[in-house]
Amino acid sequence: MSSSQDEHIILGQINGIYGVQGWVKIFSHTEPRENILNYSPWLVRVKGEWRTMSLQDGRSQAGGKSIIAKLDGVDDRDVAREFMGCDIAITPDQLPDTDDGYYWRHLIGCEVSNLQGEVLGQVSEIVETGAHDVLRVTQILPGGETRTTLIPFVMDTFILAVDVDAKRIQVDWQADDEDSDT
Repeated sequence: MSSSQDEHIILGQINGIYGVQGWVKIFSHTEPRENILNYSPWLVRVKGEWRTMSLQDGRSQAGGKSIIAKLDGVDDRDVAREFMGCDIAITPDQLPDTDDGYYWRHLIGCEVSNLQGEVLGQVSEIVETGAHDVLRVTQILPGGETRTTLIPFVMDTFILAVDVDAKRIQVDWQADDEDSDT
């Protein structure tokens, strides 16, 4: 799987300080929240510039509801305060391999076609619903109008094949299903 070295995956944000020894509070987008601590180094966006920072220590607090971290070189409260509001990211090569060979982000932009060979559009978003995720497939119609089709991401039922290298997804879904918005 190839990726650009300039690509960053935002995992969270520094949203506070903790104590007097340079610890920071972290808002994590990972699931579970403490998974953000499995990555180091972090790329921290400070005043618009990405800075590589190693994670010295970290832990969850309050039963996993909050995360605190200690970054190398941040040894007091005043220095830690300078990082408040800064995004935390990693590069794609820091992600572990997946069983199916792709992450949701790889599906964005994939062309979706059905068993009849009809192109339904491109994946524009993946919506988390709780029960199962849903592909939002957008098609530009003649005249510039768009049609959005929502397709449940259920492998072997609606999603038949995913080829992220070719940027194609084959689905068992009809083009004229009533679940489409215009």
